[in-house]
Amino acid sequence: MSLATDTGRPTGQDIKAWITTPWAFIVFMLAAVAVLDPERFTTIVSFAIAALGSTLPYIVFAVALIAGLKAAGAEAVIAEAFKGRETKMIMMAALFGGLAPFCSCEVIPFVAGLLALGAPLSAVMAFWLSSPLIDPPTLLITAAALGWSFAIGKAVVAVALGLFGGFAIKAAMAGGWFKEPLKIYTKSGCGCGPDPFSGKPVWRFWQDESRRAGFRREAIVNGVFLIKWLALAYVLEALLVTYVPADMIAGLVGGEGIMPIGIAALVGMPAYLNSYVAPPLLAGLMEQGMSNGAAMAFMISGAVSSVPAMAAVWSLVKKPVFAAYIGLGLSGAVVSGIIFQMVV
Repeated sequence: MSLATDTGRPTGQDIKAWITTPWAFIVFMLAAVAVLDPERFTTIVSFAIAALGSTLPYIVFAVALIAGLKAAGAEAVIAEAFKGRETKMIMMAALFGGLAPFCSCEVIPFVAGLLALGAPLSAVMAFWLSSPLIDPPTLLITAAALGWSFAIGKAVVAVALGLFGGFAIKAAMAGGWFKEPLKIYTKSGCGCGPDPFSGKPVWRFWQDESRRAGFRREAIVNGVFLIKWLALAYVLEALLVTYVPADMIAGLVGGEGIMPIGIAALVGMPAYLNSYVAPPLLAGLMEQGMSNGAAMAFMISGAVSSVPAMAAVWSLVKKPVFAAYIGLGLSGAVVSGIIFQMVV
């Protein structure tokens, strides 16, 4: 983000906007270390740079994959999952939710369109619960930070949570709940891409100049997005490992039993960490003594309660449905943490 205006001078609004960016947080935190603890400044910076460098191959592959899906118009394939019988729609929505190549601002008009076309709330809830948990870039970033067993476990949890939520809403609606779940939604374009309900995917997108241009645009946007958030995540991890006592972490969310997992899920809910920041931070917490189950619960509850995920639900449905979304996400996080702890 540039701070300069056409006159070359940043405005107060430009400065205010920059202060809220990940780059600003990185600068402020490292400046504080340089002033308050200069002896550890080099160690912390070196840790963050080395961690980011080790993740770079995953970033490159993830960026190419998501840009290719967007350029090909893969959203049309996702929309097809919401056609047919309700049970089949729930299963397909939970499965494809983790593959959806949407940015956060596209989720709201996409789901609004599905609801307007008559897609059942149960299938939409399955998509809502699985979509923020995993996607191709998140899978690779999680594998880079926590290992493939954790990444695959999270992918399985994403689908399972989507199924759990979808069938729970189906049962609730059969019992007379959520009869009028929707708010009035005013459609507005976000400019992120084409209408996902029109056209068919073109997998050989490189043969079309406009799609090649879309690939380049998406690659740049997603590359910058991932690098800035991962840079922040690795600086936070370096600070965590350096300054937070290991015995404190181990005492809160370490060891066996349900209590550490429940605490991690409750802490993860208000943390609002997106799925790119969470894996490196959890790697630091696990190094300090956090259990595998607690880490999984923290990651699941944090993703479900992230601001983009909650905004997509809050903007379209009434409060009882939103409360159901949060309740399903929290309970699913605890159960997934317990199961993951047993399996691992």
